[in-house]
Amino acid sequence: MRGNPSVSGILPIALEEAVKILRILTHTTKEYVALMELHKLVSDDKLYEVINMFKGEIYQRPPLRSSVKRSLRIRRVHKIEVIDKRDRWVLMRIETDPGTYIRKIIHDIGLLLGVGAHMRELRRIKSGIFTEDLNIVTLHMLSEAMYIYKNENKEELLRKYIMPIEVGVAHLPKVIIDTNAVDPIARGAQLAVPGISVIDKNIARGDILAILSPKAELVAIARAELSTEEIIARDKGIAATTLRVIMRPGIYPRWVKREGI
Repeated sequence: MRGNPSVSGILPIALEEAVKILRILTHTTKEYVALMELHKLVSDDKLYEVINMFKGEIYQRPPLRSSVKRSLRIRRVHKIEVIDKRDRWVLMRIETDPGTYIRKIIHDIGLLLGVGAHMRELRRIKSGIFTEDLNIVTLHMLSEAMYIYKNENKEELLRKYIMPIEVGVAHLPKVIIDTNAVDPIARGAQLAVPGISVIDKNIARGDILAILSPKAELVAIARAELSTEEIIARDKGIAATTLRVIMRPGIYPRWVKREGI
């Protein structure tokens, strides 16, 4: 019997209102460092040849021990490379679409090599914009920061470890809206063209957007109904459909229609 592989690395955790963007955080590109154990020795040339076959789109069925339906699906491997190889041990770096099973990739590599293989260790080093260099924090570090805050009234560590919600949407194209448009969006209204102050370049129809207040606070997540060029060229119309409201209503003044307008 082979034991369960050691798994570690980055796992974004959301608190309070930030829970609303978890779906966006999980549907981002992932990067891993994985340790593969081959069941028999193979030549380097054959190993590299088979590994390179997994670059690009692959068909994958989730393993038996998984929490999702075992239906065949397509995933993209953006990068897969060998970092080091010693005897039957192969250290690899793999960048993939979300929902890709690295354990299954390693198993399939072993099948194509004809010798068998399994994953011994896995470390996630990147999840979307989050990397180990950005702000990886252990639960012990977070516990210490909370203790210092409660007992010494010092919040510097807590503020360092718990990042603003806006960091979680840094990878999304953005729209900054007028002050008068913030409260309507916070109440679930659609984003109209006149409410936009600043817009990112190269937004296409269907893109997921982060709608920000004039102070760069995250107001909502939306889907673009118009491209950047279309928004710039128009004076009216719905620019984006609000998908998830983040900001509570009432923080900004309610928009009041002026008489005669």
